[in-house]
Amino acid sequence: MSDIDTETVNETVNETVEAGMTEAELARHSEKMAKKKQAREKIMATKTDQKGLVIVHTGKGKGKSTAGFGMIFRHIAHGKPSAVVQFIKGAMVTGERELIEKHFSDLCQFHTLGEGFTWETQDRARDVATAQKAWEKAKELICDERNSMVLLDEINIALRYDYIDVNEVVAFLQTQKPHMTHVVLTGRNAKDELIEIADLVTEMELVKHPFRSGIKAQIGVEF
Repeated sequence: MSDIDTETVNETVNETVEAGMTEAELARHSEKMAKKKQAREKIMATKTDQKGLVIVHTGKGKGKSTAGFGMIFRHIAHGKPSAVVQFIKGAMVTGERELIEKHFSDLCQFHTLGEGFTWETQDRARDVATAQKAWEKAKELICDERNSMVLLDEINIALRYDYIDVNEVVAFLQTQKPHMTHVVLTGRNAKDELIEIADLVTEMELVKHPFRSGIKAQIGVEF
């Protein structure tokens, strides 16, 4: 062991002893962590497949679109082309849209095709037509194999109100999505049919929300 390694170990031992652990307890802890590391490496060695994932972020809690855009920004950071289609949002400018369109339009296509929530337009026929237009653009972007990931933001809302046929979406994802393309679908009340065929499903659980305390949506938090 080098002098540097020895110094590091000694510092760790001293800090741990000061925190209330004996050297014997530290040794048992190190042994336990070594076994966990070995077991983890054994499991990871079996994970060799790769595929484009169907990812669903749903639930009543905040963070569904935020999580989807986090993945988009990871793709941008790795220089991987991606695309975003917003199915409902569109009435207001968002930080994500501003940033991507101003600085990363070469890596991420951004299409805001929604006009707001159904109670804002108060015109079902118009909402259906808008959602169908967004879905056609989404299919085009997904089929373009240059895109490593396509985010369908709030598509679950359009599916919930039957603006788009969920069976059509499921069939498309199962039969026409390129093998290595990731598709992320966000929004509350994801349909059971979509959850069934997804590879990764996360439900955001609402515990507390400032809106219930009279606090409005704020820049940098909600949009």
